Amino acid sequence: MTNLRNDSVDFFLGATTPAGFKGYFEPLRHEPGMQMYLIKSGPGCGKSTLMKRLAQAAEQQGQPIEKIHCASDPDSLDGVVFLQKHAAILDATAPHVVEPDAPGADEIVVSLYHTIDAEKLAAHRDEVKALFARNAALRGRAARYIASAGSLMLDSRRAEACSANFEKVRRYAKRLCTRMLPRLPEPARASEELRLLSAITPKGLVFFHGTVQALADRYVVFRDDYGAVSRLLLELIRAEALARGYHIITCPCAMHPEDQIDHLFIPALRLAFLTDNHWHPIHIPGVQAVRCTRFLDRENLAGFRARLRFNERAAAELLDQAVALMAQAKSCHDELETYYRTSVDFEEVERLTKETEKRILSET
Repeated sequence: MTNLRNDSVDFFLGATTPAGFKGYFEPLRHEPGMQMYLIKSGPGCGKSTLMKRLAQAAEQQGQPIEKIHCASDPDSLDGVVFLQKHAAILDATAPHVVEPDAPGADEIVVSLYHTIDAEKLAAHRDEVKALFARNAALRGRAARYIASAGSLMLDSRRAEACSANFEKVRRYAKRLCTRMLPRLPEPARASEELRLLSAITPKGLVFFHGTVQALADRYVVFRDDYGAVSRLLLELIRAEALARGYHIITCPCAMHPEDQIDHLFIPALRLAFLTDNHWHPIHIPGVQAVRCTRFLDRENLAGFRARLRFNERAAAELLDQAVALMAQAKSCHDELETYYRTSVDFEEVERLTKETEKRILSET
């Protein structure tokens, strides 16, 4: 696992999961008052560079931002959220296509397509089409390995669930929320952001360790290797935080985003609830650690030991293969970019970058 630490707020908004690509670009669009800027262009045509320039300019102004990284290349950006401006700019192309509902009137499209010299690119039509096809095939193979690993991890979660005292979990969660989630002095409207704190990438599983320490000073870490107990704990905490009117940032599990939360932030309290396991161990000094084995019948769980060990080893090998295939897909994408770069008018891209920066960062 790669821990990325710089105390900036970094997330993913999409990742390859056992169910295929899962993105949270649409929920971002529907966050209250969010002004969307949608970039359209080809690979290597300046989308990520444009967004990095805007992120840097915002940081120099002292504006809080969230950087949204690309799970296919964590060094590239898929978006930037400008928190004070209630605005976000996103790469709106595949595999996370976002189309405007009301172009201009609502979302603003930043199109770079016209910067591409189609005649220059057409001279390499066959090579470009072949690289697109190879990239898709490699990503598809990686997704199948991830799906297989996800099945094994789900089997382990179910095995742990057979040994869990869920009523004890509920009682503990109620006490924890009473202690750590004070009722707000005035009724507030609850709200929720959906972000991914980790993802399977060509670099392995990347976890944004710095985001945790940028958003929170207090941490409750649930140590749960298989996820059955922490899953219920985080569901209960999420429900209670929303019922009490808090704004929360919910981070679904990258392997089972549809039905499992891994992490939860309550920014107003500078408080984080985190899941620690084999796949993303949490190493932060001074955390309140909760060993989820306290909610288990250990004798019953021992009967699953061989099955759990096999699942862990096999899932790790499958994910290693997925990472290797994703790295090959990235190399393929890098080669694609070389064709596009030679066909792009980067002076026009620079002009549009400055225009977009002025539009987003100068607006009141």
